[in-house]
Amino acid sequence: MSAPPAVEQSYSAELARKGIHLFSLSIPVVYSFIPKATALAILVPLTVAAVLFDAARHYYRPARDLSHSVFGKIMRTHEKDSGQRRLTGASYVLLSATLCILFFPKLIFLTAFAILIISDSAAALVGRRFGRHPFLAKSLEGSLGFLITALAVVALAPKAAGLPAEYAIGAAGALVGTVVEGAGIGLDDNLSIPVAIGLTMWGLYALLLPGVDVFLLG
Repeated sequence: MSAPPAVEQSYSAELARKGIHLFSLSIPVVYSFIPKATALAILVPLTVAAVLFDAARHYYRPARDLSHSVFGKIMRTHEKDSGQRRLTGASYVLLSATLCILFFPKLIFLTAFAILIISDSAAALVGRRFGRHPFLAKSLEGSLGFLITALAVVALAPKAAGLPAEYAIGAAGALVGTVVEGAGIGLDDNLSIPVAIGLTMWGLYALLLPGVDVFLLG
């Protein structure tokens, strides 16, 4: 039986939203070929512009009208509510990318941010369509979608030395990311997920593989 029209419309909006979200995968892809300084020189102005526009739309009617006319169908309710003055997901993605590139080694950023883009999208789409069993604040099905795709990212992501322990470290990061996404801790997922994964991986590299240079990629 087909879902009610409202549900179908909601899922169609989520598909469009996650399609745009997947475009952010270009950030780790491009960063893998350019130095940190160049990446920040590109991202910092984009992030500042996005945040300023987000602020403007909450206080300046023409900016709000423009935002709602272009992106209104895929914006979440809290993003439209000027009373909450929340940033959009796009601004959080740019802010997250900038901060994570600034503080994390490239090797760790590439894994953590790719998991954010791919696995968060998988969790949302699987959870909305097939979610039946609760897990933390989300659904078990959505969380499994996150974990499985995150492990696939770990398997394909670059490694410092190609050691088996590095895959275990990545898997631990993927598991932590799954829990953080499922828990809905209050901080935007676009920020909380890569930070949690990055801190987990960096800490485990220091603990288990202190001799491995995690700054190998620059």
